[in-house]
Amino acid sequence: MENRIATMTRTEASVLSTNRVVRNTYMLLSLTLAFSALTAGLSMAMGLPHPGLIITLVGYFGLLFLTTKFRDSGLGVLFVFALTGFMGFTLGPIISKYLSLPNGHMVVMQAMGGTAAIFLGLSAYALTTRKDFSFMGGFLMVGILVAFLAGLGAVFFEMPGLSLAVSAMFVLLMSGLILYETSNIIHGGETNYVMATVTLYVTIYNLFTSLLHLLGVMNDD
Repeated sequence: MENRIATMTRTEASVLSTNRVVRNTYMLLSLTLAFSALTAGLSMAMGLPHPGLIITLVGYFGLLFLTTKFRDSGLGVLFVFALTGFMGFTLGPIISKYLSLPNGHMVVMQAMGGTAAIFLGLSAYALTTRKDFSFMGGFLMVGILVAFLAGLGAVFFEMPGLSLAVSAMFVLLMSGLILYETSNIIHGGETNYVMATVTLYVTIYNLFTSLLHLLGVMNDD
C-alpha cells in the first residue's frame, strides 16, 4: 500500500513538473516572439542593412552558448531575450527585401501564415496524442547538420538551386523538430524551459525564413 502511494506521488509530481515546463515554455516563447518581432520592426523602420552571414553566425552561436551556460539561472532568461532580439534584428532586413518585391506583401503574409499553421498544427498534434517522437532525434541532428553545411555551400559558391533545395529540406526538418521537441517536453526529456524555448524559437525562425525563400521564388515573375 505504501509503495503504491509512493508511486502515485512520484507520478503526480512528474505530471505537475511536465505541465509547469510546458506552461513556462510557451509563455516564454510567446514573449520572445513578440520581442523578436519588435526588434525586426525597429531594424526595418531604421532601414538597417543585414549584418552579414559571419556576424549573424557569431552572434547566434555566442548568445546560444551563454544561454546554455546560464540556463538554470535568471541570466538564462535574459540571454534568451538577447538571442531572440538579435535574430529578430537580422530578420528585419530580410523581410524588407521581400516587401520591396512586386508581390512582397503577399509572400511575407503567406510565409507567416504557413509558419503559424505548421507550428500550431504539429504542436497540437503532439500535445493531444502524446506520441513519443524521440526516435527522430538522430535523423534530425544529422539532417540539420547536412542542410546547414549545404546552405553555407550554396551561399559561398552562389548556387541558387542548392539554396532552394536547402530551404525545402529545412521546412521538412523543422516540422520534424517541432514534433520531436514538443514530445520531448511532455515526456520529460526536456526539463529546462529556457532551452525548450530556444529550440522552438529557432525552429520557427528557420521555418519562416525557409518558407519565405520558397514562396518568394514561386511568386517571382
